[in-house]
Amino acid sequence: MPSPTLLELSPRERQVMDAIYRLGRGTVAEIIDEMEDPPSYSAVRAVLRVLEEKGHAIHEQDGPRYVYRPAIAPDRARKSALKHLVRTFFDGQPEAAALALLKMSDAEVSPAEIERLAGRVEAARREGR
Repeated sequence: MPSPTLLELSPRERQVMDAIYRLGRGTVAEIIDEMEDPPSYSAVRAVLRVLEEKGHAIHEQDGPRYVYRPAIAPDRARKSALKHLVRTFFDGQPEAAALALLKMSDAEVSPAEIERLAGRVEAARREGR
């Protein structure tokens, strides 16, 4: 069975998964607190059941409550989402995506961060990427 991707989620499912990824793990109440304009408690529980069925979330029991966490490692989900973003909005060009990030009006990049980025670019160049 192919692994699930975040692209197949409805907007509400994606909102719940975003909250879970930000938290790392959390109860329904904690997930609701993390969401902007959340639905009811029972609606979030229903979405979490669907996310478990689709293979995106898993839960463990902690006393009387369920604690949810992503079934897909954050690094793997991040990589998949970035690949999709670059393909879809930047014609498959990572440079264009990186420049767009740097040009964002709310992006304040310090000289130290620029130096670290330059070092990573140089390392990627040496590795042939």
